[in-house]
Amino acid sequence: MWRPCEGVGVRIDLHTHSTASDGTDTPAGLVAAAVDAGLDVVALTDHDSTAGWAEAAGALAQGAPVALVRGMEISCVADGISLHLLAYLHDDTYEPLVAELARARSSREGRARRIVEALGQDVPLTWDDVAAQARPGATLGRPHIADALVARGVVEDRAEAFRHYLHSGSRYHRGHYALDAVAAVELVRAAGGVPVLAHPFAAVRGRTVGDPVVEELADAGLAGLEAHHLDHDAAQTRRAIGLADRLGLLVTGSSDYHGTGKPNRLGELTTDRAVFEAIEAGARGVPVLRG
Repeated sequence: MWRPCEGVGVRIDLHTHSTASDGTDTPAGLVAAAVDAGLDVVALTDHDSTAGWAEAAGALAQGAPVALVRGMEISCVADGISLHLLAYLHDDTYEPLVAELARARSSREGRARRIVEALGQDVPLTWDDVAAQARPGATLGRPHIADALVARGVVEDRAEAFRHYLHSGSRYHRGHYALDAVAAVELVRAAGGVPVLAHPFAAVRGRTVGDPVVEELADAGLAGLEAHHLDHDAAQTRRAIGLADRLGLLVTGSSDYHGTGKPNRLGELTTDRAVFEAIEAGARGVPVLRG
């Protein structure tokens, strides 16, 4: 039976990935890792996919002492700038959202094929190399290309692959379809979910949006900002907290854990219990699962 850890603060990590997208832990393995890390609550938020939900829920059914927030990280765009929207506890059968996500996944894989084709002209890399890095059914993307480059000995790790070959300014970069950010917020709300903007001001990832875009998203139903993130420096964290306070948004913190795909550790950054409870109270799609 799940219960918060006695005698210590409740530890809540609301942004993690599994092999259903670009993490290296299976969904069940992620739940086990969350238990080992001493988490009380973990959110599974694979990119544009809920394919890991059932397996993660099965791990809880076996008695894992952690609460599971079923979620997703949606690729979006605003003013030509890439954004990531965390959707928590939405109905994964809501057809308008399902259709948009299917389009995004198809475009993401098409983009990956074009990147591999371009890279293959300069380094030893094939599509079969990339496919070998992913679990069956996972949407192939740049992290899988990075892993293939590591396996081929072209680079030492994912970070080097992105630094030299896969960053947005690279000559190998190719675009893909992403939902309009306002439409994504509205779809998540219509599906009964709670939308939170991931790492909104992380300039290390590329261009970031201005405050007016966040204000527009808040008007559309955005619930919060992921202010505490490893890709935010102190000033960017303060900016996110200040903007959230001005707009009446929740403030979350998360590890953005990818297993061995990134150095981020589960529970490295966390969310306050009151914020988690507000997210749970605001959801109408699916419930939090407790082992």
